[in-house]
Amino acid sequence: MTSAWNSRKGLSYGLLGLPLAFVALPLYVILPNHYAREFGVPLATLGALLLGARLFDAVIDPWLGRLSDTLFAHSAKRLLRVCMAACVLLALGFAALFFPPVRGSGLVLWALVALVVTYTAYSMVSVSHQSWGARLGGNEAYRSRVVAWREGLGLVGVLLASVLPVVAGLGLSTAVFTAMLAAGMWAWLRAPAPQASEPVAPGQGVALLAPLSRPGFLALLTVFVLNGIASAIPATLVLFFIQDLLQAPKQLEGAFLAAYFLAAALSIPLWLRAIVRWGLWRTWLGGMLLAVAVFVWAASLGSGDVAAFMVVCALSGVALGADLAAPPALLAGLIQTNGDHGQGEGAYFGWWNFATKLNLALAAGLALPVLDLFGYSPGARAPQALQALVIAYCVLPCALKLIAASALFWAARTRKFV
Repeated sequence: MTSAWNSRKGLSYGLLGLPLAFVALPLYVILPNHYAREFGVPLATLGALLLGARLFDAVIDPWLGRLSDTLFAHSAKRLLRVCMAACVLLALGFAALFFPPVRGSGLVLWALVALVVTYTAYSMVSVSHQSWGARLGGNEAYRSRVVAWREGLGLVGVLLASVLPVVAGLGLSTAVFTAMLAAGMWAWLRAPAPQASEPVAPGQGVALLAPLSRPGFLALLTVFVLNGIASAIPATLVLFFIQDLLQAPKQLEGAFLAAYFLAAALSIPLWLRAIVRWGLWRTWLGGMLLAVAVFVWAASLGSGDVAAFMVVCALSGVALGADLAAPPALLAGLIQTNGDHGQGEGAYFGWWNFATKLNLALAAGLALPVLDLFGYSPGARAPQALQALVIAYCVLPCALKLIAASALFWAARTRKFV
């Protein structure tokens, strides 16, 4: 029987989620805006660069998940040693990406190489960390608490990442990230170690493509992808929305992002209570519908609506809490149901992270060029350009969220994965 999950276990396992989330916000939110404004990279070029790098990142995740399973089958210590090496590469790649020594024609190639190194190291650590938590097992409430510690501490990391670069600059932010990554890895070495339900020989276990043959996983993954694209598009465009449509002071950018992630962090205990009362899928559905209502309101905002957008950020952050707490716990339960617990978590989370990266790749690779096509560019004030920004930032995500909510309701009612 699974032992009680307490704060000591939660901190030792979940602390690595803090630096992993810290690095994610600069990579996926700050980077496009930074390269467009600071280095003058055209949006179409930037979109192609991010699309290519993120598609590579997405494709390798299932292989890294399978590698994680193989390493764990040999021993947990071997997996942890590989993840320690990946953390070193992650810190080096992040610094190279934001402090490129080249400009001009060589900048795009440098950025591409730095992205590949950073994404690969990040994916190896994050897939292994997620699958480690899923291997701990337990019922819905237990699984959601394991996820909540990882994601809750991750939100603390995102809060730091949303404020620190604005207040202290990218140089100090990089140093802080490196220190937090070392602390998180040190804590993980002391975290509860899961055990396979049955002895699994190295190289055996769940095959790379096996999760895709499980109908329940495909149903859950479909909902996750639709919902993820709906969230990734605003994440990619939020700084453009703040700067050009709201025309808010630059010093408020960190405050908007902080309100969003702080609300998400504070909402997680509430969502955990909701999970106990309503179950995982109903709680996730409630978060989706809340997000739709909030973005419908955001579509009506205009220049100077700073206070209203701060509320939008807070409420959409509350909705994010459900996205963080429920889906990974649903996946962990599905792995148990499929009889793959203790031997295939890496394979499942590899494909899960493939879907996450695909969402982000499509958001950057499609949304940015489409905005460019319709006449929007950073600094635009023309009504037609701003209307295109509103449709991309608010309307399109609402439509995708509603499709995802419908798919979740259908899958749950037909008991595809619950």
